[in-house]
Amino acid sequence: MSTSTSPSTSSPAPASAPAGRPAGGLRDLAPGIAGMALVGSSVTISRSLVDAPLFAAQAVRYVAAALILVALARAARVPLSLPRGREWLWLAGIAAGGLVLFNVAVVRGVAHAEPAVIAVAVASVPILLGLVGPLLEGRRPSRRVLLAAPVVVAGAVLVEGTGRTDAAGVGWAALALACEAAFTLLAVPVLGRHGSWGVSVHAVWMGAVMLAGLSLLTERPSALGELTAGQWAAVGYLAVLVTAVAFLLWYRTVAAVGSGRAGLLTGIAPLAAAGAGVLSGGGTPRPAVWLGLAVVIAGLALGLRGGREPGGS
Repeated sequence: MSTSTSPSTSSPAPASAPAGRPAGGLRDLAPGIAGMALVGSSVTISRSLVDAPLFAAQAVRYVAAALILVALARAARVPLSLPRGREWLWLAGIAAGGLVLFNVAVVRGVAHAEPAVIAVAVASVPILLGLVGPLLEGRRPSRRVLLAAPVVVAGAVLVEGTGRTDAAGVGWAALALACEAAFTLLAVPVLGRHGSWGVSVHAVWMGAVMLAGLSLLTERPSALGELTAGQWAAVGYLAVLVTAVAFLLWYRTVAAVGSGRAGLLTGIAPLAAAGAGVLSGGGTPRPAVWLGLAVVIAGLALGLRGGREPGGS
């Protein structure tokens, strides 16, 4: 989610901060924090779509988000470039793995495991991003980030809790984790030339096409006409805030501070989900949730303090 316009097309280093401002400061981290808070809020909103046709509803969401992103880019006079060469594969990978397959893994996973199991698996993404992200960016993983990532994950687990599962549930949870990591890692090679706007637009419209195709093959898209006003409102919220806005914010931070450090911010999503649950009448959080909140904050403080480490993210 960056507006960087560097000509590099493969394994770019994160965009630099403006002169006089150190990379990785609050100004660079704030978009990612806000993006993850929006993603966390989607958990409560998405519950209203349980009975909706999965692929059709998601296709509408991503079509709307793509149109919004293109309109905003034009209004902001941000140039959008067509992908070329291998960029098509990276962007299609984001759409197929980070968007389409992730949704499938979550929906199929909760049929074999309690939702907390899937949530805990996804919450482990800071460790993957901390290890693999810097390597894709041509740098060594940051020791500080690698120490902080398990702390953030532990806090997220305390917030989400645990649950029962079978072997299939474990498999779907692992796939959801891989897809969540792919959403960020596959963007690293193309952020340099396309920036947050280009990556968001191309990933979203490709995802919309894939989801529409799956809907035509496996569902009854006409069921969209049976959605309630509340369900349409949920689709609109997901399209505008959780997709168009959150994608731009997230990729901007990834480009500015690197995927490793940005990955720590994913620990904010379960905190936002818990907060949204309270606001929607879910009751006062358990003591473990408050403890998890403190642990996540400690992990973020450990991994994000100071500037970029030499050779690290």
